[in-house]
Amino acid sequence: MQRSVRSMSSKASAAMVVALSAGLLTAITPTAHAASGATLPFTSVEAESATTTGAKIGPDYTQGTLASEASGRQAVRLTSGQRVEFTVPRAANAVNLAYSVPDGQSGSLDVYVNGTKLARTLPVTSKYSYIDTSWIPGAKQHHFFDNARLLLGQNVQAGDKVAFQATGTQVTVDVADFEQVAAAATQPAGSVSVTSKGADPSGNGDSTQAFRDAISAAQGGVVWIPPGDYRLTSSLSGVQNVTLQGAGSWHTVVHTSRFIDQSSSSGGVHIKDFAVIGEVTERVDSNPDNFVNGALGPGSSVSGMWLQHLKVGLWLMGNNDNLVVENNRILDTTADGLNLNGNARGVRVRNNFLRNQGDDALAMWSLYAPDTNSSFENNTISQPNLANGIAVYGGTDIAVKNNLISDTNALGSGIAISNQKFLDPFSPLAGTITVDGNTLVRTGAMNPNWNHPMGALRVDSYDSAVNATVNITNTTITDSPYSAFEFVSGGGQGYPVRNVTVDGATVRNTGTVVVQAEAQGAATFRNVTATSVGSAGVYNCPYPASSGTFVLTDGGGNSGWSSTWSDCSTWPQPGQGNPDPDPARNLAKGRPATATGSQDVYTPGKAVDGDANSYWESTNNAFPQSWTVDLGSAQAVRRLVLKLPPSAAWGARTQTITVLGSTDGSAYATVVGATGYRFDPATGNSATVTLPSGTNLRYLRLSVSANTGWPAGQFSEVEAYLS
Repeated sequence: MQRSVRSMSSKASAAMVVALSAGLLTAITPTAHAASGATLPFTSVEAESATTTGAKIGPDYTQGTLASEASGRQAVRLTSGQRVEFTVPRAANAVNLAYSVPDGQSGSLDVYVNGTKLARTLPVTSKYSYIDTSWIPGAKQHHFFDNARLLLGQNVQAGDKVAFQATGTQVTVDVADFEQVAAAATQPAGSVSVTSKGADPSGNGDSTQAFRDAISAAQGGVVWIPPGDYRLTSSLSGVQNVTLQGAGSWHTVVHTSRFIDQSSSSGGVHIKDFAVIGEVTERVDSNPDNFVNGALGPGSSVSGMWLQHLKVGLWLMGNNDNLVVENNRILDTTADGLNLNGNARGVRVRNNFLRNQGDDALAMWSLYAPDTNSSFENNTISQPNLANGIAVYGGTDIAVKNNLISDTNALGSGIAISNQKFLDPFSPLAGTITVDGNTLVRTGAMNPNWNHPMGALRVDSYDSAVNATVNITNTTITDSPYSAFEFVSGGGQGYPVRNVTVDGATVRNTGTVVVQAEAQGAATFRNVTATSVGSAGVYNCPYPASSGTFVLTDGGGNSGWSSTWSDCSTWPQPGQGNPDPDPARNLAKGRPATATGSQDVYTPGKAVDGDANSYWESTNNAFPQSWTVDLGSAQAVRRLVLKLPPSAAWGARTQTITVLGSTDGSAYATVVGATGYRFDPATGNSATVTLPSGTNLRYLRLSVSANTGWPAGQFSEVEAYLS
């Protein structure tokens, strides 16, 4: 298979007690995910599970579509006067709404509680959406959704109704987070308030210098940021040995796109309990448009923060030894949520919620020095729309444990363990990489650079061999649109992936295969059970084909995925038991094909390989001949497109073809009787066959009884569509 050089994300250019979401994990039992993800102060309800007068969109897995970026791949579109009404799942006094409006538009939603309209409305805007990153191969316009929050001004109880109604602007509503926000905290004794140094809590004045003066005055103590809105016009630096504390992330808000920017610090910096909301409307990788850019220093912490509309939440370089980042919300960043950019030692990133990142939600990138003995634990990640949920690029003795990741959209997996370096000097994976207790829901994506998909969990020898010990244990993978586990050398150089053990995994409704092996190397599988596998258990086709083999060792306890995809010249397409990632796709492409006979190298699979220049040719002078494809599941096929090579060297011809169908592969019925179809290079050398309404088939058979141009049946491509 011909592949271009692959890009997982764009680090090279960057160089710089509540239930989990209702409706988000509908296919997973509580037992399966009880230990995965963050403990959150809110409960989420999907719009598609609410009552609405609007139109539901999705599910859709096609890169660049609105539904594909939505939580659960579904949302509700409201036009003026239409509403969506949520049943409140718990006592709450506040709501955060994920939504999208058309590019260039802004407006508001009216809000109703138990039928009574509130005086306050919820503003909505496209200002921070519709991001283009043309320098990233395979990227399309993305980042369609945004988040807006509202204090309701009253308490609502479980079972109450909260509705949102469009007032003029079309609004697509995705998910609502209901929360009981505590009263504002009071000033700690002995702290230095920024208002005592002249900060303006109205947001009108520039509070930058007041923040700097308070930090200088409070060395070794606490800077207090009272309730209010504060505007900073430039970043803070020289921050060390101090605590910056707000009254709570719903009460204290700092408006700036660059909060701390410093290359070093002696450490002891503790930042907690306020919001930093930026004004980043595009991604400019040379700009430090981040909440923290650089170093907080050893022994520091970040907790209880609400970070939104920034390029990156935390882009961490230099000495951040033993940093703890916990209990934060990071929303709507145009690039990463957090990146440990080399030299991170003993860093713990835990119990955070991340939604709508424009690159990896959480990443470790061992540039200049290895990230060592650091971990991502118990985080909940939803809708990273241009890369991975969690990515580990190199590093030594790294742990990724008990995270819940859902709805990756493009160019990424739920979790990637990779030796993609982006830049030098890079420290490849070493020591023991522990990937334990993670739950992945609808993760993995079609990579347009590869022209085939990436798995929910990927181990990638992109720029060098994976020689670290990689232990993947206690994993749950549900509704992956493609494969569950992928082993690949993404740079196309054929480097091996070694020393991998997968022990204890539950795979449900994977679209294609359980194991997608595309690199040489070896892995041992134990206690991996699969149900509703789309195409086959294993796709084992290392690339390049001459690079070697991938050895799968059965360690015992495996079930439900013993079959192997037989034809490395074609890629398996999603089969039964999984939503179709692309409703407009060619159902026949890459599917297993057979024939009553073939001539020389012109084998049946050539008619479903996506290459119009290759073709199947039947045994010559032996009409009738038939060609059959297994679509993987019964499909309501409505249209066939039959092709011959487009070259003018192929003279015009008419083939007499009968279309037959079967649901079980044994009993076939005629769908379209024998008909002559004209193939003429002057008009594209193709013919369209319309199938009768009500046709439902899994096995499509074309019987050729005559050909005016050659004594055989011939097809370069057979395409099957639902419409």
